[in-house]
Amino acid sequence: MRMIKQGHLYQMTFLPGVFPVNCYFVEEEDGLTLIDAALPNSADGIATAAKKVGKAIRRIVLTHAHSDHIGALDHLKQMFPNVPVYISRRDARLLTGDRTLDASEPSNPIKGGVPKPNTIKTAPDVLLDDGSRIGSLLAIWTPGHTPGSMSFLDTRTQFLVAGDAFQTRGGFAVTGQLRPLFPFPAMATWNKELGMKSARKIREYQPELLAVGHGNMIAHPVELIDKALAL
Repeated sequence: MRMIKQGHLYQMTFLPGVFPVNCYFVEEEDGLTLIDAALPNSADGIATAAKKVGKAIRRIVLTHAHSDHIGALDHLKQMFPNVPVYISRRDARLLTGDRTLDASEPSNPIKGGVPKPNTIKTAPDVLLDDGSRIGSLLAIWTPGHTPGSMSFLDTRTQFLVAGDAFQTRGGFAVTGQLRPLFPFPAMATWNKELGMKSARKIREYQPELLAVGHGNMIAHPVELIDKALAL
């Protein structure tokens, strides 16, 4: 596992040279907020990283319910049973394996590594809506990759963790834009049109740094966002 620090944000990358999967710590006064739970074998690495930082994990926040973002969730909950888990109200259904769509949603089938029913034992403690607050983080509903995907803006720094709303591995892209060198986020995207709207929404926040599920963090990303949207 590789760990990189930018201000209050720590990026932890599993399998960095093969199939990079990122999760993040956001440092708060009372401890650490973990954003995403990476792969099934990532729990020990995440716990070790928290010890290196020297703070306790106080909450687990999920950008969406794909398997490479919730993989270690059950193990982490066993290790830290009193740590609350946060996810969007909409993707809480995906966490249970429910792929059904609402009548108001586009009819595209939900793609990607959604858990099978009754395989994830952890039930979320807090369901997030657009505009919810978690410590210094503002929850921003950014559907497209999944119906309930969320991004999280650190209001102290304007650093934004976007899950798979963008990728930087294999080339910068909005979710759903195929990058042949790393096609997997595009292949797992539910609705490209909503993904475009969410990218524009993220741009409106003028993030100082963009952190994603797959690839390196990008400082001052607005110009790259504009170019990706133009494509």
